[in-house]
Amino acid sequence: MERARLFCLMGAAALVLTSCGGGDGASQPSPVGTSAPVTPPAPPVSGRVFADPAIEALSTGEVEQVIAQAVGEAQARGVPSVIAVTDRVGNVLGVFQMNGAPATTRLSRRQIGGFAAVGDEVGLQGAEVPATAAAIAKAITGAYLSSSGNAFSTRTASQIVQEHFPPAPTTVGLESGPLFGVQFSQLPCSDLSARFGDGLIGPKRSPLGLAADPGGFPLYKNGVVVGGVGVVGDGDYGFDPNILDVDLDAEEAIALAGIQNFAPPREILADRIPVDGTSLRFSDMVVGDLSPLQTSFGAVNGPAGVLVAVNGYTAAVTSAGTAYGTEASGIRRSSAAEFANDDAYILSNGAGAGRFPIRAGTDAVSVAQPLTVAESQAILEEAFTILSRARAQIRRPLDSPMQATISLVDTHGAILGIVRSPDGPIFGTDVSLQKARTAALFSNAVAADQFLNTPVVPGVTNIPAVVQRVRTFLNDPTALTGTFAFADRSGGNLARPYFPDGEVGPIAGPLSVEDPDTFSPFAVGLQLDLVTPNIVEHLGFVQGLGPDTQRGCTQLPDAPGGTKRIGNGIQIFPGSVPIYRGDQLVGGLGVSGDGIDQDDMVAFLGTHNAGLRVGGIGNAPVAIRADQIVVDVNGQGVRLRYVNCPFAPFLDSAEQNVCEGL
Repeated sequence: MERARLFCLMGAAALVLTSCGGGDGASQPSPVGTSAPVTPPAPPVSGRVFADPAIEALSTGEVEQVIAQAVGEAQARGVPSVIAVTDRVGNVLGVFQMNGAPATTRLSRRQIGGFAAVGDEVGLQGAEVPATAAAIAKAITGAYLSSSGNAFSTRTASQIVQEHFPPAPTTVGLESGPLFGVQFSQLPCSDLSARFGDGLIGPKRSPLGLAADPGGFPLYKNGVVVGGVGVVGDGDYGFDPNILDVDLDAEEAIALAGIQNFAPPREILADRIPVDGTSLRFSDMVVGDLSPLQTSFGAVNGPAGVLVAVNGYTAAVTSAGTAYGTEASGIRRSSAAEFANDDAYILSNGAGAGRFPIRAGTDAVSVAQPLTVAESQAILEEAFTILSRARAQIRRPLDSPMQATISLVDTHGAILGIVRSPDGPIFGTDVSLQKARTAALFSNAVAADQFLNTPVVPGVTNIPAVVQRVRTFLNDPTALTGTFAFADRSGGNLARPYFPDGEVGPIAGPLSVEDPDTFSPFAVGLQLDLVTPNIVEHLGFVQGLGPDTQRGCTQLPDAPGGTKRIGNGIQIFPGSVPIYRGDQLVGGLGVSGDGIDQDDMVAFLGTHNAGLRVGGIGNAPVAIRADQIVVDVNGQGVRLRYVNCPFAPFLDSAEQNVCEGL
């Protein structure tokens, strides 16, 4: 079980981490080990850009094998654990609780300035949550962040959500992780995500959003992601604050044993995918750390523990997975009548009907000319065309087209259409909708009133106070009344614990925690405060202590007609734009699933091109975009950003600076 550990050293002046994340070095031990034989993906059908993922799913026996392998490693390590398995769209296929496994786990109390004392925590830090809920969240994270072109784990998630990227004591001063805030998606209150037993099918919600605690991996068959496994056993649900060392993590080792024979192809591991010159990290444990595999479920079911029911997620049984791409999975290829592009996939209701058909805006009471059906269709089609041409950032092989989900909403947050590429990671479905709604809310004339009329929860949240914080920070007494258009990149600037992003100083963004030293992935500021009551209520439901939380996140007042403007929470990393008719806000467009600059480009150019196609709509006028706002930071002006488009963005042309001047 012992092996030499590698430590990557980094100087303060030079950041070279490509070997720390695994890289391509032949001497690096394999973190995945045995995998089912990989069938090469079929090429796209003539006339299409994308190939459809092969139809694959876990059988009941395979779910039990994953559990047995994980239990065997947990026994060898003397770490009784809870093991959860899901399919790709979040259906929980089994939860196994070993004898002596902890019933709860504590959300990490670690903060930038050290460790918070009990009672001094901010946000969700220090909360005791059901171990079953945490294990499900880890399994969903592994499944939802992965695809046939990338395999990400909860350790990968940890790396990309912290206040500096990559996270390490020596990287203070660098910008935040590219998916900063993604942990608060797939929420239990989401009005998009389906619920166990409610008649809707995938994608399903997660009890804790996405996890950053190592011990969650994706599961693959023939190179196709078919689910995830999550393990909880050490009593701490945290994150890895230091990418420079290599952790001896029992939960990760147990989960790694679980994915043997169901491991992702090595060439798509996070270790093979760099972001801004830094390789991502898949696992700190390798197969050489593991004990001989236990593959017999019968040998552990009963003697080592039992399958358990989890309220709102699963009965005390194992189930077969649902194959992604089939009607039963809730995500399938669209028909020509549903969407014009042959490559498009949509969310379906299980009976052949799309859940979110393209439609006109519902907000005539608030908007003089809501989006029409033709305009909604043009926006989604033009955005999908840009997506199909764009070069992926976080996929293998190199020069693959990006894969993502696109969501369109009106000013009330009502969904006017959702479309996705065939193999986009599932997490992007909920996140793209969060992004669209966030841009539409923060650009709306009623934003301040929405926040000011949200109930204060004494000692927990004070949403109304955000309005004055923003106005003071921007030196603008009219802020949040529609005078400026905010893309998610703009609002994300204001949601970082350091402003400007990453530059350590005395100023925190007004949407972040007030004191940067109290930040952690479980204490981020407004994004979490908006949904904390929902999460707490839901976790009580999981434990049988009360009713489930409502469908529709946040305590913000309803929009006219009773909908929630941000019914699945807000998002604070880039990939959205508000949509205007002249100088009037009419909606928001969000994109998620690939690199954040690619997401920005698809939203921005898709909206622009739709305006050229149908006339009358487009991006916000330049004069009111948030990048016109300059914030005084100790006598120096810092300009907010609106969108950033990538270098060498397209696979079919050598164009550069494709967003410049638009």
